[in-house]
Amino acid sequence: MVAMITSSGYLIYEFQKFETSTISKDVQLIKEQYPYVNLEEKGHNLVSVEIYDSNLNVVYPKGNEKRYSDNIIVVVEKLFYNNEYIFSTSFMYEGSEYFLNITYGAQSMVNDAARISLMVMLSGIAGLFIFVPIISRTGYKMIGPIKNMTEITKTITVNNINTRLDIKGTQDELKELSQTFNEMMDRIEEGYKSQQQFVSDASHELRTPIAVIKGYVNMLDRWGKDDRAVLEESITAVKNEAENMQDLIEKLLFIARSDKSTLIYTKEDFNIISVLKEIEKETKMIDSKHKLYFKFYEDANLYADKKRIKQAIRILIDNAIKFTPINGYIMVSSFIIEDYYVVKIEDTGIGMEKKDLEKIFDRLYRAEQSRSKEIGGHGLGLSIAKIIVLGHKGKIKVKSTLGKGSEFSIMLPYINHDEF
Repeated sequence: MVAMITSSGYLIYEFQKFETSTISKDVQLIKEQYPYVNLEEKGHNLVSVEIYDSNLNVVYPKGNEKRYSDNIIVVVEKLFYNNEYIFSTSFMYEGSEYFLNITYGAQSMVNDAARISLMVMLSGIAGLFIFVPIISRTGYKMIGPIKNMTEITKTITVNNINTRLDIKGTQDELKELSQTFNEMMDRIEEGYKSQQQFVSDASHELRTPIAVIKGYVNMLDRWGKDDRAVLEESITAVKNEAENMQDLIEKLLFIARSDKSTLIYTKEDFNIISVLKEIEKETKMIDSKHKLYFKFYEDANLYADKKRIKQAIRILIDNAIKFTPINGYIMVSSFIIEDYYVVKIEDTGIGMEKKDLEKIFDRLYRAEQSRSKEIGGHGLGLSIAKIIVLGHKGKIKVKSTLGKGSEFSIMLPYINHDEF
């Protein structure tokens, strides 16, 4: 195929060159001589000339029986069978159109094309013997790693999710692809382990209240029917543990909806100060054991879910109350910094170590100093607060020193503000 295309291209090129250098001059000469055409001295391989009238009847030379031809099939047939090239054109003479066929010998050009075709074929055959082994080795070198990568990826399952691609000996592009794949698998494995840990921790949190409820039910079954004190104690304990389980399950469902992107925020315009004053009033009603200070320096208009924003702030205040000793100091303030309305909660509580600051927003995580039975909690509050704040395109920051207290800041984008 390549040889045929090459030889055909060569013939086309040669005929175009021949047409420019020779045929155009012959055609012009014939037009000038007509009707007295003199071609006694034929040169440059000219074989014959035929002139036809508008009805394609021969007018030169007389008695010629050849038909006018401008069909490409006839031209190609003449070229390969007779080694002759037919050029067709027309011209005007005294208001009438005449048609012209000029035939040239093309033996030398056909022979040259045949030699070129043969050389191309021989070169192709030689190239096959020389380059096929090279291409085969190169192809294996390129395809081999891809095949190995495919086989390795087929073996990756939940049970061996730590499998990674070997990037040694791969080409630059494949090496980059392998590294990207391994990094993706690292993220998947980390997420899978986090999910497993989350399920394990949630199961553990639920196991305790279920065990307590089961214990009191057994105690009721044995003695509660006749002992009113045991009956009242059991009912109170079961009620408390049921409420604890309900609170945990609601928090888990909130996080699950966030993960599935089905958490809906009912947003509205409102002044944040109104929400903060509600929180101030409620906090002073439920907590009389700490020194509470509230200072709201500026007001702002937010477009947000009022209920969720209040929930996030309450979580931080409840944490401050929970982890601050009696008569400790808790300060809630608010102000504007650039594009954010900031609500800051400061306390003089037990604080946290630096290693805990990176994990406190993880689900079900509790620092060592907060794991006492008296403090309680599930370790989901801060995770929920972060979800709410980020869901409103805000930020949440924390500073803490072990034994000295903590400082949480919620930063929310606002619409406008007035001096308060």
